[in-house]
Amino acid sequence: MRGTTRPMVRGTTGTMVRPTKPDARATGSVRRTGRPSLEAAGGAVLGIETSCDETAAAVVVDGVDIASSVVSSQVDLHTLYGGVVPEVASRAHLDLLVPLVTTALSEAEVEGRGLSGVAVTSGPGLAGALMVGVATAKALAVAWDVPFVAVNHLEAHLFAAGLDGADVPLPVVTVLASGGHTMLVVIEAPGRYRLLGQTLDDAAGEAFDKVARFLGLGYPGGPVVDRMAQEGDPRSVDFPRPLLHQGWDFSFSGLKSAVLRYTRLHPDAPTADVAASFQAAVVDVLVSKAVRAVRETGAAGICLAGGVAANSELRRRTTEACESMGVRALLPERAMCTDNAAMVAAAGWWRLAWDGPSSLETGAEPDLPLLTA
Repeated sequence: MRGTTRPMVRGTTGTMVRPTKPDARATGSVRRTGRPSLEAAGGAVLGIETSCDETAAAVVVDGVDIASSVVSSQVDLHTLYGGVVPEVASRAHLDLLVPLVTTALSEAEVEGRGLSGVAVTSGPGLAGALMVGVATAKALAVAWDVPFVAVNHLEAHLFAAGLDGADVPLPVVTVLASGGHTMLVVIEAPGRYRLLGQTLDDAAGEAFDKVARFLGLGYPGGPVVDRMAQEGDPRSVDFPRPLLHQGWDFSFSGLKSAVLRYTRLHPDAPTADVAASFQAAVVDVLVSKAVRAVRETGAAGICLAGGVAANSELRRRTTEACESMGVRALLPERAMCTDNAAMVAAAGWWRLAWDGPSSLETGAEPDLPLLTA
């Protein structure tokens, strides 16, 4: 996949200004105006992602133009265990990362010394997996004499929607839902975020994985529940909608337990109906809170981010809700929803422009929070 344009941010005067300094961050619209070349742009950043069970490398130019993006999934390695095994993931990253970096550079037709920087996910994530990526990124940056920049994995997901060539209106309400996190964030400007709410227990993606295991559908749970749900009746079981009208936080542990109890009491219930009803409950909560956030903040749209953003029902319901409100629905391409290095490179490009390089003393931070304004 290749992007075709470069980002701009609308300033308060209505003119378009490049956000090359921290004080240039302004609300408005992220736009693109023509495709830069690798030679002329001076902004090719290598991204590296090893936070969990995806090993990935990508080259992104000027923050949006994807010159290359390669991902090696470890799903087959972890399926036997029904979930990610940290040690297995770390060893796989060690074996895969350097060959993937070589492939990414080759496909982008750029050499390491020609990069403007090397960006890597430093957290949150699995400690051992993060260490592999951070150590490799530092070594490459030193060897090539280019800047090193540490990237927050959660912030990287917020940049994914800007990689598909669409204008991104700001401010925008973003539903960041993955296996480890469920957050409702208002992006007021690139790099300036307001956290409205987050999960109090199981994240949405985690609930999908656990319910899939209850139903005997295998791992990872998100895609298989999505497929199964398309054959079922989402109204067949009235599962609870936790915290639907209460505040901004999320809680999916009780919903997960409700599915477990139901399947034990009704062992003959059609699996497709249970999957569809569970999925409908999750989507109801996510979309309802996002819609309320748009109305209360005056945001220009709803953006989806994270692995759960690939869910077909969530994408459909989000699109319908935005159309009814007359605002934009920003849905990243499915390949950009799951962990990838293009979003890391994009976030790294912007961080280099705003803040400059990270210290080489920066280490892996498994519990790194999303910094908010």
